[in-house]
Amino acid sequence: MSALDDEIRDLLKFAAERSMLPRFRDLSESEIEMKGEDDPVTVVDREVEAFLTDALTKLAPDVAVVGEEAVHADKSVLDRLDGPCWIIDPLDGTANFAEGKHPFGIIIALADAGEAIAGWLYDPVNDRFCHTKRGEGAFVNGDKVHSTGTGEDHPVAAISRMFLAEEQRAMVDAKLAPHYRLVDIPRCAAEQYPRLALGENDVSSFKRTLPWDHAAGVLWLNEAGGKAARLDGSPYRVDEHGKAEDRKGLVGASTPKIWDEFVGRVLATGEERG
Repeated sequence: MSALDDEIRDLLKFAAERSMLPRFRDLSESEIEMKGEDDPVTVVDREVEAFLTDALTKLAPDVAVVGEEAVHADKSVLDRLDGPCWIIDPLDGTANFAEGKHPFGIIIALADAGEAIAGWLYDPVNDRFCHTKRGEGAFVNGDKVHSTGTGEDHPVAAISRMFLAEEQRAMVDAKLAPHYRLVDIPRCAAEQYPRLALGENDVSSFKRTLPWDHAAGVLWLNEAGGKAARLDGSPYRVDEHGKAEDRKGLVGASTPKIWDEFVGRVLATGEERG
């Protein structure tokens, strides 16, 4: 691993061991709040984001920081996505963590001019560290990985029904279910992207495409030889945020072939998003 990878891994491990793991399955009700429907935030989210924001600013003073909780407090923080910036999801899978369930993790991406150029996804329970840099491949704990499908006759599709309208759920059942083995999503992007490359899932569609959830994972999966892109085939950009971009959807797959087949079926239904 590079010196930067080592530095980021040390930061993530320290944050997890200091703030996250000691509170796993030991949160009080007063340490959990709701930002919106099915959108909890915990004292851990805020504590880890504050620590990482300070550490990354010291590491690279000229690079802005965009944290999930900072954006929730001040939407103007999103303007920093246009230039050099760190993007932080301090506790990806907060709902799982708040319920005392795994998976959950920490995600950091480094972006410039709207494109992710490096990414790190850390699972503290399993000590799995996924990292990537644009043009240099994808790695797990320092070992280079190449995306592979499950090999099942019916590819495994992880699709969340949580944010789908009733007609979209009906489309999934009628048009996709006959061709795929449908499974639930892990509610954790730090887990979903590795599943797509490491032979557990073949394809997953995302309706919400927030940069702290997807910037690092999209780059990591593409560098592993899988494919993650908007439904129209355009690349995912971190400076696209809002309802218009969410309508463009996002699909990740273990291979470009599986991506093409899945998106072809989705678009054949007349849907604009997965």
